[in-house]
Amino acid sequence: MPVNEQSTRILTAVRNNLESCILGKSFEINLLLSALLAGGHVLIEDVPGTGKTQLIRALAKSMRGDYRRIQCNPDILPSDITGVSVFHPHEERFVFRPGPVMTHILLADEINRATTKTQSALLEVMEERSVTADGVTYALPHPFMLCATQNPIDFEGTYLLPEAQLDRFMMKIGIGYPDADTEKAMLLSHSQGQPVEQLESVTTMEEIAAIQREVQQVHLSDALSDYLLDIVRQTREHADVLLGASPRATLAFMMAVKAYAFLAERDYVLPDDIKTLAPYVLGHRILLRPESRLGHRNASEVLQQILRQIHVPVSVGR
Repeated sequence: MPVNEQSTRILTAVRNNLESCILGKSFEINLLLSALLAGGHVLIEDVPGTGKTQLIRALAKSMRGDYRRIQCNPDILPSDITGVSVFHPHEERFVFRPGPVMTHILLADEINRATTKTQSALLEVMEERSVTADGVTYALPHPFMLCATQNPIDFEGTYLLPEAQLDRFMMKIGIGYPDADTEKAMLLSHSQGQPVEQLESVTTMEEIAAIQREVQQVHLSDALSDYLLDIVRQTREHADVLLGASPRATLAFMMAVKAYAFLAERDYVLPDDIKTLAPYVLGHRILLRPESRLGHRNASEVLQQILRQIHVPVSVGR
């Protein structure tokens, strides 16, 4: 099945929108779009001012869907995110007043500033795409994507994300500083105001949902399925690893590489797709043993060692 030309045009238009706002970050934009098409959530960890929030705003503006932003802090309550039932005295009944989570694209800015109790309110949202209040379950709009940001160097007033929540993020990515030429081009592009404010919508959430269904049909050969599984299983068996990638991670990995191949206008996965995405899908799911951390080992090094040791299949035919 060849990649649909209309889908290619839509994704090219979305990518162009994002690249006009976040200059010089084509690869990171591809990662974000891969997670969107795979139906996953993204955690963006980087220092302040690198464009994390602008990137998500640009993504939301490119699609005619609902967008909400939550500024996380220790005072925010779970009901501030999910919603709350309010008693109406005239009607003599409780009415559910939905929170900002009832949207297509939700930005949780500085998510690690919210308490663990508030973070746990997002677990059902991220996995089941629903909210339960007073025993009643409300489905979220479809498609739904949670994009969260956090600052890796600010520890005061922050809380570690629990492993169960980290595992629900399909990818963890960074943006990084621009190079000198890109930063100069950024000065010129911002001389007339924020580029994100001038963006036009180029697609709809319905079209994105249709492309997500197309991504599911991308072919992953038996040889590459075994290759992907070998990588995941080695994260559980490596001597330096205390907690490896979960079966949920395996499914997320599969969908992510299919979406990455689709963005490259292919209806089949290549070994390089798997090798490229492994650090972003599996890196934040690996917990090292204390003695390994004391030896200055990190998850990225362990994962690269695993990728070097596993044989890459030559035949990837259908």
